[in-house]
This record gives sequence, structure tokens and C-alpha cells, in this order.
Amino acid sequence: MSTHHVGIIGAGAWGTAIAKILGDKGVSVTIWSYEQEVADSITRQHSNDRYLPGFTLPDSVTADTDLTAVAADKDYLIIATPSLFTLPTIRSIVTVPAIAEGRTSIGILTKGFITTPRGTRLIVETLEDYLPGFYKGNLTYISGPSHAEEVAQGKLTGLISASQNPKKSILFRNLLNSPTLKVFSSLDTIGVQVCGAMKNVVAIAFGMLDALYERSGGIVGDNTESLLLAAGLNEIQTMGMALGSTHPETFTSIAGVGDLDVTCRSQYGRNRRFGREIILENKLAPYADIDALIADITGLGYLPEGAVAARAAWTVIQQRGLKMPVSAGVYKILNREADPDNAVELILSGRSE
Repeated sequence: MSTHHVGIIGAGAWGTAIAKILGDKGVSVTIWSYEQEVADSITRQHSNDRYLPGFTLPDSVTADTDLTAVAADKDYLIIATPSLFTLPTIRSIVTVPAIAEGRTSIGILTKGFITTPRGTRLIVETLEDYLPGFYKGNLTYISGPSHAEEVAQGKLTGLISASQNPKKSILFRNLLNSPTLKVFSSLDTIGVQVCGAMKNVVAIAFGMLDALYERSGGIVGDNTESLLLAAGLNEIQTMGMALGSTHPETFTSIAGVGDLDVTCRSQYGRNRRFGREIILENKLAPYADIDALIADITGLGYLPEGAVAARAAWTVIQQRGLKMPVSAGVYKILNREADPDNAVELILSGRSE
């Protein structure tokens, strides 16, 4: 049995899957859930039927709706909330003594950007502004090709543990390593974050192309999808280098091409699903623009992070004059500026204006 006490902030599929991995190692885990019925299901029935159905959680995994109680006196705290809700959550726990004193090591699973009064920013640097000074350069960002369902099933999976402090990277690597979860260290927190955010945008494009191919064939095929994957990866690297990525190999690692590939191709991908439903179910019809979509995004019944990331990415593209036609095309479709039926021409035209 491990003597570590771990808090996981967010009871979605990914946070729950990580809790299962840790619980199976004998680690004591408490998950914070916004919803009482989810917390009760985890603690009493040892399952998260809403977000990760079909899996039994170990007895060492419990849940609570009291955020400060979950964050208190933990050796490790893992942030797994959707990007829209991450900052308010962090603001609520900065005065918890173990965090105020820097005793808790903090890891982040959340993918995307955060919009702040200072503009669109990456998650780690934003949280560093709100957490006590101990955490600057000491947060760990964890990402990789890791659909929660397969991790919970025990399918062999790789992750990157990235931190500017190599000791923190290794701490989380050792915490999460298991017979089926292999974790590798990186110092490139910026590059890994950009990969985690932008692959969801590309996956929406992939879903749209996939649905267009399914509906009519036309000019879309396997070659087209590989063209999109390569173009998308180039854009991820373009943004990563513009924002300060330190290691070009990040983009050809599991955090980059690995995560992009599984997000675009897997049956579990919410962003691919959203792209498909835009074409097949006219999913954007109720929304005037991307702001209206994001304001009501929980109404979809699932949360495609790529929609939030597309809006954030568009501001970065404009501010920095980046040439990213795939990402720009997804933004314009979500913002109702362009017809999804013209997605192939728009996204793969090579024009971002």
C-alpha cells in the first residue's frame, strides 16, 4: 500500500481513469465532483456511471463535493477540470494550508487555453499567476494519447510528464507509472501544452471531413485525412514555437503526433464526434456564433474542448500573424462565418485569411 494521499479535482472520465490507475496501485485518492450524485456513485457504488460507466473503482478511491476538503493535506493534487472551469476552481483552493505553504505537488491534466484579463494564455503560466510563488516553475503538465476508456480498460498507454523542474516531472512520473501506463519526462511544458490544446481543434476538422466522406465520398479519402493530420501537426508546431516551445522533438513525440493521431481517429474522441455531428446533424444550427456555442456548451451533453480552444487559438493567430488555415477554418465554421459543407476547401486550401 502507498502512503501517498492524492486529490483529483474533476470527476470526468479522464480524472476518474487516473484515479482508477492510482487506486489499483493502493494509493488513497479523493476525487472532487461538482455533482453530488456523481460523488455518491463513486463513494458508494465504486463507479462513475455518468462519465466513465462500466468500470469498478478500487475501495481506496472516494469522492466529495467539498472542494477545499479534497484539496487539503494532499501530497499530490491533480487538476482535471475542463479548461472553462479551471481558473475559478484554482482560485477557490489557493488558501488551503498545504497549497498556501507549497507542500502539495500539483499536476495538470486539463487541455486547452484559459482566457484571462491579460488575454489568451496557456494553462500552466495562468495558474502560476494565481497559485503561491512556490509553484512558479514547479507545476507539472501531463498529456499524451490517452482516451480514458482505454486507460481504465488497462490498454497500454504512454504519457508525458512535463515540468520546468525535472524533480517534479519525475515525482509525477513515478506516481502514475503502472504496468499499463508508461510515463516519460519532458522539460518542454509549453510545447506539450500546445499539443494538448490544438490537437482537439484539428480533431473537429477531422470529424467534419470524416462525415463528409461518409455522406457523399466526393474528394475526401484516406489520403485527405493524412493530408489533414500532417497539416494539423505543422500548425501545432507553428503555434508551439511561436509561444516558446523549447524542444522541437515534442511535436513528434507521443504528446504531439501521438495524441493528435488518437484524438482524430479514435471512436472515443469527443472532438471528432462533434465535427461529425456538425455535418451529419447540423449541430451548429441553434447557435448564432462561437460565443453562443461556448456559452451553452454543456447543453451538447458532452464537452468538445476543441471548440473552446479554437476561439482561443484564433486570438493567438491574429495577434501573432500566424499562418494556420486548418485552425482558422475550424474557427470560422464554429463562428458561423463559413459553411461546414465547404470544410474541405476551407480547411485544406492553405489560406487562413
